[in-house]
Amino acid sequence: MRQDGGVAKHRAEVSVAPSAGPARRFAATAEFPGSGGSWGSAVTAAGPTEVEVETDPDLLIDFRDVRVRRGATTLVGPVSWQVELDERWVVLGPNGVGKTTLMRLAAADLHPSDGVAFVLGERLGRVDIAELKPRIGLSSAATAARVPGEEKVVDLVLSAGYGVLGRWRERYDELDTERALEVLRLLGADHLGDRLFGTLSEGERKRALIARALMPDPELLLLDEPAAGLDLGGREDLVAVLSDLAHDPDAPALVLVTHHVEEIPPGFTHALVLGHDGVVAAGPVEEVITAEVLGSAFEQPIRVERLDDRWFARRAPIERRR
Repeated sequence: MRQDGGVAKHRAEVSVAPSAGPARRFAATAEFPGSGGSWGSAVTAAGPTEVEVETDPDLLIDFRDVRVRRGATTLVGPVSWQVELDERWVVLGPNGVGKTTLMRLAAADLHPSDGVAFVLGERLGRVDIAELKPRIGLSSAATAARVPGEEKVVDLVLSAGYGVLGRWRERYDELDTERALEVLRLLGADHLGDRLFGTLSEGERKRALIARALMPDPELLLLDEPAAGLDLGGREDLVAVLSDLAHDPDAPALVLVTHHVEEIPPGFTHALVLGHDGVVAAGPVEEVITAEVLGSAFEQPIRVERLDDRWFARRAPIERRR
């Protein structure tokens, strides 16, 4: 234990009994308020308390009361959320509740300000990010904004296998090129391979970016508002592609962020709905996409309907005063 200006710190290991698999141990420094309003350590004279924090090996995402703050502003949280191997999740909520920030956490781009966050069995803050990130695929508007307009689509996809954006003079194996074309073909976009990214329509760009996210054969695929900016035809084409992906048993676990229930592809199994105070509901999609849950999240009366395995929502009529 060390005393610095009235602050006592100690290393502690936090422990939760595992449901399966080997234990993972992590050390952390903690501070505890002591008596009389000062800060003191919970460590006894015999030494620090040893505890362990573990995660179930079947969980690809395991967030426990995580928050992300910037100064006095909470960007997202508190969020407790678990994603298993074969699940397909949609994340919904109004603007400003932190959906994109949550995806950046899941992509290991951020660390939580509070709480414990495991991604692919590794605790953020205790893992080499350079080794973790290639196991995660991410498609987002931020990625699209960095793609050079003169980049060929096949090169955009191909370079993802090496974690770079924008091909220069590097050489790739023929097997890499075949893999890139295979992923484009999977998304019905193989005809775009020789096109320049700057010449693509918005819908074509979305497919190219998803293909790039799939190129490294990730264990977890994160799609942050992939239908944003699409017209009706483009949206429906994308929903069909994502539905095929959701039904593919060899596809990675999927997490899709959207504002609109109409963009939930058939085959998605679970939903997380965020509000301004954190999680409103999380669980099987049929139990979460309800008028009550969405009304609470969007803070207005909502009607929800399901037709042909698709969801539709609109504001409930409000009785007008005469």
